[in-house]
Order: sequence, then structure tokens, then C-alpha cells
Amino acid sequence: MPLEMSPSLIHPTPSPQSEEDELAWIRLLRSRRVGVATFFRLLAEHGSAQEALRALPDVAAAAGVKDYTTCAEDVARDEQRRARFAGAKMVAWGTPDYPELLSEIPDPPPFFWAMGDVSLLHRPMVALIGARNASSIGLRMARKLSRELGEAGFTIVSGLARGVDTVAHEVALEAGKTVAVMAGGVDVIYPKDNTVLGEQIARQGLRLSEQPPGLTPQARHFPRRNRLISGLARAVVVVEAAAKSGSLITARNALDQGRDVLAVPGHPFDARASGCNFLIRDGAALVRGAQDVIEAIGPAVSAPQKTVPAPAPDAKVSNPRDTRTLTETSKLHSQILARLGPSPLAEDQLIRDLGDLTGAGSGDILPELVNLELEGRIMRQPGGLLSKAR
Repeated sequence: MPLEMSPSLIHPTPSPQSEEDELAWIRLLRSRRVGVATFFRLLAEHGSAQEALRALPDVAAAAGVKDYTTCAEDVARDEQRRARFAGAKMVAWGTPDYPELLSEIPDPPPFFWAMGDVSLLHRPMVALIGARNASSIGLRMARKLSRELGEAGFTIVSGLARGVDTVAHEVALEAGKTVAVMAGGVDVIYPKDNTVLGEQIARQGLRLSEQPPGLTPQARHFPRRNRLISGLARAVVVVEAAAKSGSLITARNALDQGRDVLAVPGHPFDARASGCNFLIRDGAALVRGAQDVIEAIGPAVSAPQKTVPAPAPDAKVSNPRDTRTLTETSKLHSQILARLGPSPLAEDQLIRDLGDLTGAGSGDILPELVNLELEGRIMRQPGGLLSKAR
């Protein structure tokens, strides 16, 4: 698990206090080459999103990026307008609505858009995920787990995909306790088959996304979505998953985030169960029913909703997780990309090579690998391999 400290440890909290603050947060995060880690680092160094925007062109120039411009104000205002039209609310890091568990992951979204009952963000959650082409037995198991976990007081979080995700949401929705994490905009329901279900979730549960409203999801958005599914939950339960599947990416995220990973075993001859069987072989808890999940993670206990104090005027943010300058981070990114090509390289080997070259430890390198993956600049392959994105 990455060793860098969570932004939840930063104090005082520079959360947006007005619509103009929200606009600045949107502009900063949507600016070119600003990922999650860079966003928080800029906030820490400059004290506010407005000041960070003013400094960003000079910071980019110092890192060797020429002719840099920040996200245009009209682009950010359009995002605000689309969100209002959809009935979505911004939930920003550091505000009372922001879920505590999500704030603890290495790469929490600075903000996301939410449609529905935001109080669900403070209920205990279990992620229930699995194959899109799930078997009839897999779907029955997903229904059983969703129903039993819901009755035990857990909110079910999933990704609104076909198959296991769909039935998990449908059953949990009967109690109004489900959260759908979207890969595209919070107002763009994908797949279209789940339009009615997605609309019901917005009325009775909660839909959320870190992407701008109106964005149609693309392949690179799903790994980013998956880290939020696991980040919101106390545990991830995989019902059916092939050896190479998005569900296993979510399970890996969960392990990196310190979450429990559990799996439903399947027949050795069924390829749809091979991923679950691999997880169990490698130490994931075996699940026969909700009681196995509860024994692993404990009973459902809602997290208290915190009141976050507003920052003092002109307060600077001290961020203990950021010890490198942006120029040094840009150099490390360049060194990572220089060692990667279209042929996959083992992650452990890459970390050792970079350590020998730069003296950086795994705690320095792992978070930047995550950031480059989220930015779509590197790709993670099965078997712990990495390659440069084409």
C-alpha cells in the first residue's frame, strides 16, 4: 500500500466556501496535466485554488512545459451549469458531506458530483461487483448477498454495469440503500439498458461521478471509477470475475487501499469464476453468504458526519504527504515513462530500476504510478505488468 499520507490529514481544510471557490476548484482540476496528487500539492503550496491557478503557468514553465494555459473559466462554468441542470451537487473534499473512508485513500477525488441522497455517503458500505455476463448462479448469489447485507444495515455500492452490478443495485434499491459510481458524467447512464434503474437510483439512492457532467464514458475512465467503488466501501465482495477483468482491478485497488477483499468461489471449469478462485487462492476470504462478510468486517455502524471548520483567511495548507516539488515530480514521471515501452515490464522490476537510478523508494514511486495510470499515460497489464499507453 502506498506510504504517502492522505489529504484528510491536511489542516486547515481549504474546501470551497462559495460558488466562485467551486469554479476555481473545477478549473484547477480540469487544467492540463493536473491530476489528483498535483491538485492537492498545488493547494498545499498556494493555499487556495485561485492562487494555484495564478501560479500554475509559471509552475508548468519551471517543469519544462511551454505555452501552458489553465482550464478556461467558461469551460468550468459550463460544468457547473450542466450539474445544476441535472440536479447534481458538488461534494468537495474537506466538506461535511465528503465520505471519511474515501478521504483516506491515496488518491481521493478533490470533488465529485452527486445525484440523490448524499446522506448515504455516511452509511457503512460494501461493494458488490462481478461479471457482466454472469451465470444464473452468480446472479442468484448477487441477489442473496445484496438482500442480506442490506437487511444487516449495509449500503451496497457498485458500478451500474450489466450483470452482477445490475442485480446488486436492483435488490438494494428495495431498501433505498444503494450507491452507483459512474464512469462517465453523473447524468450519463451507461449502459443504456440501465436507464430506468439509474433514474430510480437517483430518486431513491445515490449516483456519483468525479467526471464532468455530460461526459460519455470511455475505456480509460473505468479504472478511475473502480478505485472509488472500493474507496467508498469497507469491503469488496467479488461474485464472479474472469482472470482478466475490471472486477480484479477493483479488488487490487481495494487491497492497495487497505480494504477487505472477499470472493465467492466458483466451479474450476467456469472461466467466469477463475478470477474469484485466484483471489481466494491468494488469501481473499471465501464468501458463502452475508454472514461471512459480516464476520470479516464487523457489523454495520454508520460513520459520524463531521463538521469541518472553515479555514482562516489567508491560511496556508500544510500537507505532510508532499515532500517533492512539482518540478521533481515531473522529472520522476519522465523517468518512469522513459523506462516503459509498449512491451510490458514487471512493476517490481520498474520500482527497483528507478530506485537504483534515483534513490526513490517504493513509497515515492507507487503513488506516481497510480497517478500516471489515472491520467491514461501508462497501462496496467495482468500479472503485475506495466506498459506505456499507446
